[in-house]
Amino acid sequence: MYSGEMKKIIIVVVGAFLNAIAMNFFLIPANVYASGFTGVAQLLSRMIGSFAPFNVSTGILLLLLNIPVTIIAWRKVGKSFTFYSFLSVALMSLFMEVIPITRWSPDILLNAVFGGVIAAVGVGITLKYGASTGGMDIIAMLLSRKKDKPVGTYLFLLNGVIIVTAGAVYGPEKALYTLVTLYTSTRVVDAIHTRHEKLTAMIITKKSEELKQAIHAQLVRGITRVPAKGAFTNENKEMLLIVITRYELYDLERIIKEVDPQAFTNIIETSGIVGTFRRE
Repeated sequence: MYSGEMKKIIIVVVGAFLNAIAMNFFLIPANVYASGFTGVAQLLSRMIGSFAPFNVSTGILLLLLNIPVTIIAWRKVGKSFTFYSFLSVALMSLFMEVIPITRWSPDILLNAVFGGVIAAVGVGITLKYGASTGGMDIIAMLLSRKKDKPVGTYLFLLNGVIIVTAGAVYGPEKALYTLVTLYTSTRVVDAIHTRHEKLTAMIITKKSEELKQAIHAQLVRGITRVPAKGAFTNENKEMLLIVITRYELYDLERIIKEVDPQAFTNIIETSGIVGTFRRE
């Protein structure tokens, strides 16, 4: 239990460090914008520096933008997920303040690609271990539950605003290179984690009752129990069928490992759902 939490904290630290490296070594020096709240903070920092008599760093703005979101998420999304997500944001902000902004390459395309890849590795491993990099991930989750639309819709809208603003204020070239970064980071996150917002888990187990109780203690999701029988052993088992969001995958895998390490689990990508999907 404690080793699992320690591993999760280490992953969050590494992910935050990679994101800070991507920002301070590649994206910020090249004036190429990241996705989500990080891109918003980056744009605000640049605009404040351009039009106001003072400067506010991207790291500080990123932390400030995430504070109200974290307060809402603590009540609506879940305490564990919110804690690790805010920890990721706080560490990224800290690393961005400590690591000096350094231009490694004068080539804006190299900066856009490598910044996108490194940031995506940080985001991908953070998602894979049951947290997020905060900001728009949390807002999109809340909106998708309330409005019944995919999380990707809101991420796309926010990123669209970032691209249009960057193009309008700093020229179309910045918008185009920002698109390169967004595309690169999206492909890498998909490869590390999963592109689908919803997943279906089919768990074949001999401890269905214990597993059901453990899942319901952690996740607010419906479970369908289907009788199953081993073809070789003729043992009577049950298959638990559950649909989850990608943010819940880490917690589900951990629960299964703790309750029944011998369970056979098949995780498949779910392209759509017809019917009730509990969102509380």
